[in-house]
Amino acid sequence: MTDNDARWVIEARPWDDPAGAALRKEQRSELDARYGGDDHEPGPLPSAADIDHFLVAADPASGVALACGALRRLDATSAEIKRMYVVPHARGTGVATALLRALEAAAVARGWTTIRLETGTFQPDAQRFYVREGYTPIPLFGVYVGSPVSLCYERKLV
Repeated sequence: MTDNDARWVIEARPWDDPAGAALRKEQRSELDARYGGDDHEPGPLPSAADIDHFLVAADPASGVALACGALRRLDATSAEIKRMYVVPHARGTGVATALLRALEAAAVARGWTTIRLETGTFQPDAQRFYVREGYTPIPLFGVYVGSPVSLCYERKLV
């Protein structure tokens, strides 16, 4: 899957791709700073064993990674977005929306009709983004049930 926008290219990469790993590390550092520690994600961390699809958006001229996002299968008809992240200097460029749409297209291609996600109470920018992009707040699900720092959202794709 590639996005042909002249400002970036979006492509599937392995979970252990060095650029993707660097983006995830950057995201973790940013979230640790927002939450004052590393206890802000209930449940098992995503891994190569449970991520079904991982995308990286990069600058086509330099190859520098700008954003990433993954899909983790929940059941036969739904998946969860994991590790959606955009580097600060690329925020507001449209790359987040393009990446989200690419994740949704990948979900549809796999027969998944619902996408869910969890974001945090200290991430108002992410909350606004997902609502703007058609995601609806839902009750906490799965490992997030009972989490004081989690907010969950969902979008039907069909």
